[in-house]
Amino acid sequence: MKAVVLLSGGLDSATCLARAVEKYGNENVVALNAYYGQKHAKEMECAENIARHYGVRYLKMDLKEVMKYSDCTLLEGNGAIDKRSYAEQMEDSNTVSTYVPFRNGVLLSVAAAIALSVGANEVWYGAHQDDAAGSVYPDCSKKFADYMNEAIYEGSGRRVKLCAPFIDINKAGVVKEGLRLSVPYEMTWSCYEGGDKPCGRCGTCIDRIKAFKANGKEDPLCYE
Repeated sequence: MKAVVLLSGGLDSATCLARAVEKYGNENVVALNAYYGQKHAKEMECAENIARHYGVRYLKMDLKEVMKYSDCTLLEGNGAIDKRSYAEQMEDSNTVSTYVPFRNGVLLSVAAAIALSVGANEVWYGAHQDDAAGSVYPDCSKKFADYMNEAIYEGSGRRVKLCAPFIDINKAGVVKEGLRLSVPYEMTWSCYEGGDKPCGRCGTCIDRIKAFKANGKEDPLCYE
């Protein structure tokens, strides 16, 4: 078996990569990173370093042209990042301003095409319950993953499947698994801002800090 893992450089995807390497060995894992105009492009540097750490093949793709029509605040030139928890943001809208339109659908489709090209049987991504809760990021839900698995399987001639190993657990559970796997979390980046240090105030920073505390651990990153 061989897997293509979507690797953003963040906590969840790094843990997903570690899980795939544990299962199949680094020689059978390909890490795939995407640039889509995100403000936190620093995450891409982290992805490359993490891939090197695990000794896996590393591929990059540029999807900026696909996303350039969106007013999502996660993208360059589109306003300030909301410095509130996801729960607070959801009180004002059905989703959050950092939701990139159908991003995971696009990424998984591209990953499936690459999987077929490199002889891989699976595509992995690190979606979890907290991101899907209340449609914060609707393309992280279990229903979405199930339907994408069907589409990928049928569209690949039943040669590639989707694997979402954390779809039934929360972010604290992802960190717990990562600690077991000794994931180098000091090499990851989750903050939506592109500064020298994570802000500690955006939705993803808030969730990350809480996830480590839930495991009785301190996040190894130094925040502003």
